[in-house]
Formats: sequence, C-alpha cells, structure tokens
Amino acid sequence: MTLPGLSRRGAMLGLPALVAAASLDSHGGSAQARGELFSLGVASGEPVSDGFVIWTRLAPDPLAGGGMPVQPVDVRWEVAEDEKFTRVAARGVEAARPDEAHSVHVEVAGLRSGRWYWYRFLAGGIASPVGRTRTAPAAGDTERLRLVLASCQNWEHGYLHAWRHAASETADIVCFVGDYIYEYGANPRRPLQARSHQGWAAVSLAQYRERYALYKTDLDLQAAHAAAPWVLTWDDHEVVNDYAADRPEMLAQKPEFLTRRAAAYRAFWEHAPMRRAQKPVGPDAMIYRRLGWGRLARLHVVDDRQYRDYQACPKPELGGGSTTVGRECADRERPERTMLGTAQEQWLENGLVASDARWNLLMQQTLFAPFNQGSRDAPRWWTDAWDGYPAARERLVRVLVEGRVRNPVILGGDVHCFYATDIPAGDPDGPGSGRAVATEFVGSSISSRGWSREQLGRYLPQNPHIRFAEPERRGYAVLDVTAGRTEARFRALENVMDPASGVETLATFSVVDGAAGVRPG
Repeated sequence: MTLPGLSRRGAMLGLPALVAAASLDSHGGSAQARGELFSLGVASGEPVSDGFVIWTRLAPDPLAGGGMPVQPVDVRWEVAEDEKFTRVAARGVEAARPDEAHSVHVEVAGLRSGRWYWYRFLAGGIASPVGRTRTAPAAGDTERLRLVLASCQNWEHGYLHAWRHAASETADIVCFVGDYIYEYGANPRRPLQARSHQGWAAVSLAQYRERYALYKTDLDLQAAHAAAPWVLTWDDHEVVNDYAADRPEMLAQKPEFLTRRAAAYRAFWEHAPMRRAQKPVGPDAMIYRRLGWGRLARLHVVDDRQYRDYQACPKPELGGGSTTVGRECADRERPERTMLGTAQEQWLENGLVASDARWNLLMQQTLFAPFNQGSRDAPRWWTDAWDGYPAARERLVRVLVEGRVRNPVILGGDVHCFYATDIPAGDPDGPGSGRAVATEFVGSSISSRGWSREQLGRYLPQNPHIRFAEPERRGYAVLDVTAGRTEARFRALENVMDPASGVETLATFSVVDGAAGVRPG
C-alpha cells in the first residue's frame, strides 16, 4: 500500500530497499539521502519492570519537513521475545500524527520483568529496523546493571562514531544527560569542523525538528538507540546556550523566548523515547522522574534548566554564565538560590531519603563538584554550573549526609571532560575541606570539544577532590553496578575526526558499597 500524500521518493520505497540500506557500512554514514520511511531509525526508553516505551518517526524526507501527508497514519508495532518475531509478546496499532511530526510513542506494558525483547514497526507495507530493549528487574531483585553515560554531541565538532562503540558495550540502559543537539546555525568559518549544520540557528518548531532529524540520520547514533533502552534529560543546547528558566543568553531575545522554548521542548519530546507524561504543554514540561532497577539501584533524573534561578552576575546585556572572582558577586551567595526549583528540590530530597535501593544514581546535567578556577585565596567560579548555586549544592549535600542516603553516585555531563571526583562535605567554597560524602563521574562528550590539558591543569592543584580529569579525549563512560561496588570505565576515542577510529579504556575507578569516594581500578 502507498501512504497518501507521500513524496514520490518516499512512495517508491519497500522492504528490499530497507534491507539493502541496512547492510551499508555505517562508519560516519547517514540515512539522510536514502529516502526511507523509517529514515530516523527506532528507539526505546523508560524501562520499568513490566514494560518500556518504543519510538519511531515516519520521515521519508527527513531534512525537508519529513515528507509525510497532513493526516494521521496508522503504524503497527510488535514486541517479541526473540529477534525473529516467532514469539510475539505484544502488538498493536498507534497513530503517527502530523501535529507530532508523525512520531510514535508506544508505552508497552504487561511484559515479564528483567528480560530482553525485540521490537519493530510496520507502515505502508514497509518494516522498520529491529530494535532491542529490555524491562527492569522486579522490585526485590538485585540484578547487576550496566549503563552507558554520555552527553554533548556537536555535529560540527566530530563524528558520532562513539555511539558505534557504545552500542557494543551490552549496556542495560543508556543515560544521556544533555546536549543531544546543538542549536547553532551553520558557520563554515569555525575551525576543525567535521561537517556543518544546515541553515540558520534553530528557533522555530520546524527548525528544531529538522535539527533533530539531521542528528538522528547518523547511523552510529541509530545503532545505539536500537541496542538498549535510553533514559534522557536535557541541558541548554536543546533550546539555546546557557538559558535559565525564561531567560536566554541574549537578553534582547527574552520577549520571544518562551515561544522558542515551547518549540524546542516539543521537538525534543517528539524525537525521544519518552512517555506522554513528559510531553510539553506550551513552554512547560515535567521531565524530572525516577526509575528503579529492582532493589539494586534507583535512578533520580533531574532538570536543571527549566526551574533554576537566573545565573548570578552575568556580563552586561547578557544572561548566561560568567566567571566570578572570590565573593565579589553577592547574588551568587544568596541562600535561597536554587538550581532545581523549590518543588523539584523537595521531590529529589524526598526520593533520596525514602529510597531503599543499594545505590542511588543522580542523573543530572553538569559538574556537581566544586571547581575553583582561581586560587585558594582568590577563588573563581563558573556561574552556569553548580558553582553558581553554592547554597543549593550545600542543601543537597546536607540531604545526603543527614538523610543517610545509601551510596549516592552523581552522573554528569556538559563540561566535555572525563571527571572522577569525590564530593566533599562542608563549605562548597572550600573544596577538599571535608570527607567524601558522594562520588561523581562525568563521561566527557560524544564529540563536543573541551579544554586543553594545559588549561585544565592550571586549576587542578586547588581542587584535590578531583581525582581524575581528561579534557582532550571524546567518548563516554560505562558503569557496572553490583551489590558490592560500582565500577566506572572511561572509554575514549582515538580520534573524533576519524569515523573509523577505535576506542580504548582510558581509566577505571570504583566505589565500594558503604564507602563514598573514588578508588582506582
């Protein structure tokens, strides 16, 4: 059957073309010119003990509006216990709606806990690629957990082949902590570009949709989405650099900013394997949430952009972050300032204290540990990160200590650097001033550039709680969580500009049950 309203290129496609395209070498490749109905692949996410979300988007012409008709299209879906689909566990029909960019979000339930499944979609006589996903363990189970931690994939700074390697890690879940896209417009004068964004900076819904489509044409990214369920949160570049609540970095754009934020949030949800509970309503979306992994782990997913106070002491005519010296910025010191907003902060505190899990994993966007970019006598702090909200960080550290939260491990991104840090108790302006009360791992970036080792090295002596830092290598982290310990391996690409390059383990660290703090090996 031919879907009504499809472009001629899309209408002529069939299963043989899909199979042939799937056999192509995917190193740095993209589906953008292949005209497939399922050109953006498939994905899954939000695993619970009896189900998960499966996702796709019909887009035979992904970089020109999608190429779909203006009416809904029925999409069949199947979930099976085997990859040949001889034991189908669930099936149904979901409408791909034009007002949702013909995306499909199926919330599958009623499945067996703690096992792998395979899924696919069918529309217009065409079958999608097959994805692999899984349910979480049952409530009392202590089954091991392997997760990939990743963030920050700038299309222009390098290829996304880190995902090809991540797809082979046999992870149970992928935790993505922000900057799935970059909103910037094309600029061929930028140095060391792998490739260029198309057109202007994303501002409208159509432009954000096209930017997500561009990124999701990458076959290595598609492979990672098809290999395991994802849990995602956003940072700033899903909307615009360094925004805070309803204020963009460029203050002159503030009157129109909530319209832009609404478009960006909508496009994010349309392209993510997330539940309808996370679907935006105008410029607002509830994406902070909790997921359990049996009795072993609880994943607390937060949103540090939508509800935060504005960054303290910005540069003239600008919002966003700045570097402040010592205590010259009085606004930064205000005790009521919040990174998460009052409601989310209380939600996080309640969930951490009430958790009966062996490990509590806080999935947030940036570096949580203090990072003094000055000296002990004249500290300097970057105000877009937790260093710009020291009272909020101190409140959270107090919850970890006074609430006797078991084995808190903080997962971060944003800073384009591998970090393994101890989170010290005590005054956040005095890093290293107290015992470790939590551990933090940051998994560099998939492709976005970081500082040089020389630049970072100037600051490390006054930050002794930072146990490891590597800013020049791109990649991700793999965490293996068991009852007795959590091990983190930093997996680094040989060369982000070479799609055929390999990956190596740069360093390995562990945290022992009941003893916060980073240990080598």
